[in-house]
Amino acid sequence: MTSVNYWVVIPAAGIGSRMQSDTPKQYLQLAGKPVLQHTLECFLQHPRIRAVVVVLAAEDPYWPALSIASHDRIMTATGGSERCHSVLNGLKTLAGVAAGNDWVLVHDAARPCLTSADLDRLLDTVGDHAVGGILAAPVRDTMKRGGADHEIAATVDRRDLWHAMTPQMFRYEKLLKALSTALENREMVTDEAQAMEMTGVKPLLVEGHISNIKITQMGDLDVAQFYLQRRE
Repeated sequence: MTSVNYWVVIPAAGIGSRMQSDTPKQYLQLAGKPVLQHTLECFLQHPRIRAVVVVLAAEDPYWPALSIASHDRIMTATGGSERCHSVLNGLKTLAGVAAGNDWVLVHDAARPCLTSADLDRLLDTVGDHAVGGILAAPVRDTMKRGGADHEIAATVDRRDLWHAMTPQMFRYEKLLKALSTALENREMVTDEAQAMEMTGVKPLLVEGHISNIKITQMGDLDVAQFYLQRRE
């Protein structure tokens, strides 16, 4: 059997407007390090990851100050107007480096609490799947659909609902084509699985731990620090 490589693309070009901070959320301090450094270490410490592409804002002034920025398994690319454009730019950076059948994992820059156990589970479970898959968590709360004036319009059956997480793992060539086609059709997909779904395939849901939170508000930093300290 021909061996395949595992590559990671991390879109980190956002400004994090919901954080109400002058510093983009991926560069805020968390347990003594920038959020993005925690995120990168999740992958750089894993023996099966070949390299990581970090997609940055043009003239990003924060990135050069990171101690990890000069790591020999990190490549960089310039981001686009939306997350999906940044991911596509990261994939294009792997052209001529990654084989079409290699796996690419796309992960949010602001998810610094990914565990090695969850990463192993994704690699092992999706590695045998025809399409690929994502980390996700089953919805546990009662779900409501809102209407006008924030009134409840309906209660939604939660039995088949999942919170989509990252990493999201797909074959390089197929993901590149799916995302390129979506953007050519002006479909602003919000994650890679959606781009793949639009091609008619069904990605796999791999249950991950709820600690794999995405930092979007200041209070999330406290939660992330709690999870990181518990791990230590």
